[in-house]
Amino acid sequence: MKTKLFLFAITCVFCANLKAQTTAKRPIAASDVYRLSSIGSPKVSPDGAWVAYALSSVDTAKNRRNADIWMISWDGQQSIQLTSSPDGESQPQWSPDGKYLSFVSARQGATAAQIWLMDRRGGEGKQLTTLKGDLQEYLWSPDGKKIALAIQSADSTGIPKSKQPQPYVLDRYHFKQDVEGYLQKKRTHLYVVDVATKKLDTLTRGDYNESSPAWSPDGKFLAFVSNRTPEPDKNENSDIWVMEAKPKAAIKQITTWTGSESSPAWSPDGTQIAYFRSSSPTYTIYDQNVLAVVSKDGGEPNVLSTVLDRPVSNLRWTKDGQSIAVLVSDDRQRYVAQYAVKTKQLVKIADGNRSFSALENHPNGAWLTMLSEPRLPAELFALENGTPRRLTKHHEEFLAPLDLATVEGFVSTSKDGTKVSGLLFKPSKAVANQKLPTILFIHGGPTAQDEWGFDLSRQILAQAGYAVAAINYRGSNGRGLAFCNAISADWGNKEVMDLHGVADYLVQTGVADPNKLGIGGWSYGGILTNYAIASDTRFKAAVSGASSAQVMALYGVDQYILQYENELGPPWKNVDKYMKLSYPFLQMDKIKTPTLFLVGEKDFNVPSVGSEQMYQGLRSLGIPTQLIIYPGQFHGITVPNFQKDRFERYIGWFDKYLKN
Repeated sequence: MKTKLFLFAITCVFCANLKAQTTAKRPIAASDVYRLSSIGSPKVSPDGAWVAYALSSVDTAKNRRNADIWMISWDGQQSIQLTSSPDGESQPQWSPDGKYLSFVSARQGATAAQIWLMDRRGGEGKQLTTLKGDLQEYLWSPDGKKIALAIQSADSTGIPKSKQPQPYVLDRYHFKQDVEGYLQKKRTHLYVVDVATKKLDTLTRGDYNESSPAWSPDGKFLAFVSNRTPEPDKNENSDIWVMEAKPKAAIKQITTWTGSESSPAWSPDGTQIAYFRSSSPTYTIYDQNVLAVVSKDGGEPNVLSTVLDRPVSNLRWTKDGQSIAVLVSDDRQRYVAQYAVKTKQLVKIADGNRSFSALENHPNGAWLTMLSEPRLPAELFALENGTPRRLTKHHEEFLAPLDLATVEGFVSTSKDGTKVSGLLFKPSKAVANQKLPTILFIHGGPTAQDEWGFDLSRQILAQAGYAVAAINYRGSNGRGLAFCNAISADWGNKEVMDLHGVADYLVQTGVADPNKLGIGGWSYGGILTNYAIASDTRFKAAVSGASSAQVMALYGVDQYILQYENELGPPWKNVDKYMKLSYPFLQMDKIKTPTLFLVGEKDFNVPSVGSEQMYQGLRSLGIPTQLIIYPGQFHGITVPNFQKDRFERYIGWFDKYLKN
C-alpha cells in the first residue's frame, strides 16, 4: 500500500511538472504576425439572433491575408464559419428579411469583385452582380428588393483598350494617391440593382464622385455624399445630397457647409438626417468630426458635439429616434456615448482604459461593438446596459502561448509646461527598479492617438527587452482642436519638445537608461524620428519608417497637395518656410545617431525619396545607416513575411546599438 501511495505521489509531481512545462508561456515575437487574425464589418441579423462578420487571417502558403465570413449567435454559444474559399470574402450584410447573407468576393477568377448571396437555409453562395467597375460600397433597400451600389468606373481617357501598357494621361490637380496610383478620369457613381431580375440601373452621372449611399426608411430616397464644386480636387467641400432612388431623378443639396460632410444616416421616422461635418469651414489636416442633424429637406443644421471638442465617429440612431450613439476619441481611450437630439446632452454608455472600434444597433436596444484592451486584440462584444459581454473568442489560441508586456499610463511635462499623455510598455519579466534600454516608438498621423488597445508593434519591441513609450505628442487627436492645431506649419518643433519631455520623464523616474535611448516610428512617426535625431544626439539608435527629408522635394511627389497649399502655401512664395521644415536634411551633419530607414517601393503617401535622401546623406557622412525598400508595397506594409522582416530588423538594429 505504501509503495502504491509513493508511486501515486511521484506520478502527481511528474504530472504537475509536465503541466507546468506545457503551459509555460513565451514572449511574443515577430513571427506571431502570422498567427494574428482580425475581425471586421460586423452586422446584426434583423431578428437579433446572429452577428455576421469577416475574419481575416494569414495564408502562410500564399504569404497573404485571406478573409472569410463567419457568424456567431447573440448569446455567444454558437460560432459558424460560412465561407472558406481561396478568393476571400468581405463586407457581409443581411437582407432585411434575414433570409440572405450577402458578401463581396472576386471568386472564380473574376476580374472585379461582385456581390454574392448566400441562402441562410443552406447551399452555396450565388453570384448576384456582373459589375465591370470596382465596387466601393453597397446597401440593401429596406424592403430587400434592391441594393444600392457605389461603383468606380473604368478609366475614360479615350485611349483605346489594349493589352499593351498605355501612358497615364493626367490633367487632375490631385493626380496621385497611395494604393490607387495615378488618378485619371475614373469616377464613382451610384447604381441600383434589382435583386430578383439582376437589372442594374444608373442613378448618377457626370464629372463628380458619389459615396456613402443611405436609404430612407420608406425605401424611396437615397442620401449620399458628393463634392460638386467646380474643381473638387482643390477643396474638401463635400455635401449631403438626396434623390429618389430611380434613374434621372432630380438631386437636391441638403447641406451647405463649405468644409467636409460625411456619413449620412436617416432617422427612424425618415424626417432627419444625421451626419458628420468638419469643425473648420476650410481644409485643414488637423480637423475633427462634429455630429450634426439636419431636416431631410435641408435648412439650418442642429450641431450637437461642438462643445465636446473631441473627434466622434460611427454614428448610429437609437431605435426610438430620440438619440444618436457615437464613438468618442478622448485621451488614450475611445468610448461609447449617446447624444440626445433635442437637448444635445451627452451621456457615456461605456468607457474605461480600452478602445471601442465598431457600433451597430441590436433590435432589443442593445449595441454590438468591437473592443480591444492592451492585452486583448479586438473581439466582438454585446453592449447591454453599459456592460460589455464578450461574443467572439478568436484570439484565445493566439494569446494562449504568449507572455505579453505590461502596459501602464503616464503623463509627462514638456519644457514649456505642456502635459503629454502616453502609454508605457515594459517587459513582463522586468526587474523592479531596473533601468532598461528604452525606445520612444511614435505613432503616425500626426492626427491619430495611441489608445488603451492591443498594440502588436510595441508588444513585440517590449518583449524583446525594451521599455517602449507610446506618446500622444501635440498634433495628436483626443485632446481637443487646440492641442491638434498646435503644430500647424511648425512641424518638428513642439512635437520634438514633447518627445524630449517624455525621455526626461522616463530617465528621472528610473525607467530608462539615459545611455540606451532609442527612437522610431512609421509615417509621421518616422518623420518625427528624423526631426528628433537632427535636434539632439541623446538617441543612440533610430528606425525611421516611410519618412521625409526635404519637404519642398515632396511638392507634387506625394499625395498631400491640399495640405501644402493650405498649410504652407506654394514653395515659390514660401521658400523660407519649406527650408525651415526641412532641417533634418539641411542640417544632416548634426546627426550622429545610427539610423535604419525603411519604406515601401510604391508608397505615394510618403514616397521613398525621403528615406533615400536621408539614407544617402548619412551614408555620405559616415554615420551607420541602412536602407530597406519593400518591393511592391505601398505606405502600409501588408505582405506577412515583410511585416515579420520589419519587426526583426527593428529589433536587430536596436539590439546592435542599445544592448551591445
